[in-house]
Amino acid sequence: MLLRQLEYLVALARERHFVRAAAACYVSQPSLSAAIRRLEHELGVPIVRRGRRYEGLSPEGEVVLAWAHRILAERDGLRQELSALRDGLTGTLRLGVVPTALPVASLLTNPFCESHPRARVSIESLSSVEITRGLTDFELDAAMTYLDDETLSGLGRLPLYEERYVLLTPVDGPIAGLSTVRWAQAASLPLCLLGPRMRNRRIVDECFAADGAEAAPAIESDTVAGLYAHLPGGRWSSVISHAWLHMFGVPDGMRVVPLEGPAHGPRVGLVVGPDEPPSVLAGALLAVARQAGVRDALDGLLRTYLDDDPGP
Repeated sequence: MLLRQLEYLVALARERHFVRAAAACYVSQPSLSAAIRRLEHELGVPIVRRGRRYEGLSPEGEVVLAWAHRILAERDGLRQELSALRDGLTGTLRLGVVPTALPVASLLTNPFCESHPRARVSIESLSSVEITRGLTDFELDAAMTYLDDETLSGLGRLPLYEERYVLLTPVDGPIAGLSTVRWAQAASLPLCLLGPRMRNRRIVDECFAADGAEAAPAIESDTVAGLYAHLPGGRWSSVISHAWLHMFGVPDGMRVVPLEGPAHGPRVGLVVGPDEPPSVLAGALLAVARQAGVRDALDGLLRTYLDDDPGP
């Protein structure tokens, strides 16, 4: 069995098309097909369900694919560890991040790059489902995501911070002068929120419901940047995670008002794949994360905005 055959199988499962998989591996389609047939012959099991076109993997093929991911990840880990001994940490850290944690990813990636100047970081915005799949298939080294996700069972986890929710509202708005705001009061404002497919929005909706209210935002966005783009101008209010203040701050003409309710929201943390010990790159990021003080940095930032806010 050749590692190259396993690489072809992984590409075929990803592309779901023989020609596209061959192109991704820089070989001809007949060469890729022949290599996978040889792999089937060597293992003595059917791997690919074939018809007039690619129809997926057989049950045996799914098992082989899982091992292929693991074997290739071990190969890459060996290379990284030997390279680290020789030249210092190199390679590309593949980091998946849920969209609502993207504003604070730099709190980890900046010190990581400072500690390992020869390494690179590739950040991809992914849903929690995509993150779990990427980690278990060894397509990601680490991820920043919500830690209460049941699909993360068996993966290494390091808590980073708990989301805290605050209201951003115009300084001349009807409740801007209050020291705290109830969720039901916030629901009565013209709102701009993340869309219902976003995990953060579902959490926020639960908070509204706990106060007997339901939010009916006039504008919804599937990105934090899209939400923030609508806030300057004094028309809309929004419920945000305090972590977003790290990148976006408070728009002109707006103020931060704490929301009454739970002191802490769900935990966001760093998750690494099923390897034990973790890969060299994942282990290096974990070491950085343990020293980064993300929770204290974000809580201190929120206090600064609340203390400096002169009110309307």
